[in-house]
Amino acid sequence: MRVLKFAAIDIGSNAARLLLSNVVEDGEDVIFKKSSLVRVPIRLGEDAFSKGYISELRSEKLVKTMIAFKNLMEVNDVVMYKACATSAMRSSSNSNELVERVKEIADIDIEIIDGRREAEIIFANGVAELLDGNSSYMYVDVGGGSTELTLFEDGKAKAASSFNIGTIRMLKKTIGKSDFDSLKEWVKKNIDKSAKPKIIGSGGNINKLYKMAKKTNLEPLSNKEIKNLYEFISSYTLEDRIKILGLNPDRADVIIPATKIFLKLMKWSGAKEIIVPTIGISDGIVRTLYRDFKNSSK
Repeated sequence: MRVLKFAAIDIGSNAARLLLSNVVEDGEDVIFKKSSLVRVPIRLGEDAFSKGYISELRSEKLVKTMIAFKNLMEVNDVVMYKACATSAMRSSSNSNELVERVKEIADIDIEIIDGRREAEIIFANGVAELLDGNSSYMYVDVGGGSTELTLFEDGKAKAASSFNIGTIRMLKKTIGKSDFDSLKEWVKKNIDKSAKPKIIGSGGNINKLYKMAKKTNLEPLSNKEIKNLYEFISSYTLEDRIKILGLNPDRADVIIPATKIFLKLMKWSGAKEIIVPTIGISDGIVRTLYRDFKNSSK
């Protein structure tokens, strides 16, 4: 048996995350097991979607966070890592300058990935293993700056797209009706309601809803349960969501627009429930890293 440690850095619009994951090789069996997750709410999207660039304050926070991540990877003997930045960095005029700065100071290479590549990485996290080959699924990842959709039929990815619709963008009111019309059109074009599709939900907000509903072991969230949670959370002020419901400050505001997105997608697709496997882009990065590691070892 051999245990290897890999690291995935996901620099999103709301937070930067470092996932440390153990990959256990036991003969022909390979087991992926999360070791630890560090999340820092930098909120690059606050700048990117309103100013068009990332301010010096948030740039400095990102650099310091990357230094910390670098140190954590070193003391954990990580054999391979990958750092990906998504919507906020894609939308920032000074993103290339910031990537160079992080490389120079923290010695971390950041790859700014487009929406299609983001969807591919998300797909790599083992989603196909959760699917019933005879059913239709729509994989939905809602982030701060974008929403990624992947349609699965017969156990295979049939279509995928990325939309600049995210929780931070909604809070900043930078999304118009035409943006949602494009999302709706894609769903209507690609999803057959008569097939009774299911949604697989990904992202911190749907994971939080899942915990609040006290669900376990892939028990699905129904449309009614999500609506009830939306009304329940919305009935509290932002301050009371933090004080009474115990939500983190950087979760208390974005959870409302995220839930709206999921409810719209359920309505347009005809899906009656959401499966929440609590996996995301970081898990996909780890799996692609391990695949690359094995290929380079041959």
